[in-house]
Amino acid sequence: MKMTCQTCPRHCVLQPGESGRCGVRKNENGTVICGSYGQITSMALDPVEKKPLKMFYPGSLVLSVGSYGCNMNCPFCQNHEISMKKTKAPAGSRYVSPGQLVQKALEYKSAGNIGVAYTYNEPLTGWEYVLDTAKLVRAAGMKNIIVTNGMASEEVLSQILPYTDAMNIDLKGFTSAWYQKLGGDLKRVKEFILRAAAACHVELTTLIVPGENDDPGKMREQAGWIASVSKTIPLHVTRFFPRYHMTDRPATEIQTVYKLADIAGRYLEHVFVGNC
Repeated sequence: MKMTCQTCPRHCVLQPGESGRCGVRKNENGTVICGSYGQITSMALDPVEKKPLKMFYPGSLVLSVGSYGCNMNCPFCQNHEISMKKTKAPAGSRYVSPGQLVQKALEYKSAGNIGVAYTYNEPLTGWEYVLDTAKLVRAAGMKNIIVTNGMASEEVLSQILPYTDAMNIDLKGFTSAWYQKLGGDLKRVKEFILRAAAACHVELTTLIVPGENDDPGKMREQAGWIASVSKTIPLHVTRFFPRYHMTDRPATEIQTVYKLADIAGRYLEHVFVGNC
């Protein structure tokens, strides 16, 4: 029996045994399951600023973990070895139960760890694992951070938000055409940001890709919209470097990044530049 996945706005219709666009959701015997549950490909104790979060427990460390799979297809993805991996875990991954992960987070508490960050790939493609772990992290008195593209359904967000302390959400630009190129939906991401910002600490990141989302007028429009949500939402304006399938252009000019950050700063109280 074919099933429709409800995890993200793509709503992939899956035949028995078939996986969705993300490579993670699978129709197994008439049930859509999370094939990546507990399969950890990356784990590191990172500065919280690296997520990036500049205004959430600055100076702290957070145990950062990633799995595999993503429901977008950004041609510049810096973690493509895991995010673009489809249907099975990459070599070197290992199973870590939610309880084991929380125990690891607690072990690092004396070193300055504040909790767990779900990052590196798109964590909400495997939202069940995030939810199960986040509940235990919260019960242990620690923090949950999610680094996401914002392409998750309202149902998933409703499950996750009560246990989320902070998010960094990619706002990849402010045109539907650019989002379509990347396999995303600007309208859905804006809705995601609105709901998340009302429930937890939110910071946004926009990677500036030459010739794609570097128009000053669109940055004015984007910053104005963010300000309509809250002028205090931090925005990270970051520099593109050639990666993955997008090596056809040079890195973003540094002055372009600062120019766009200056425009955003006319609307927002906290604007940061990155990768410069």
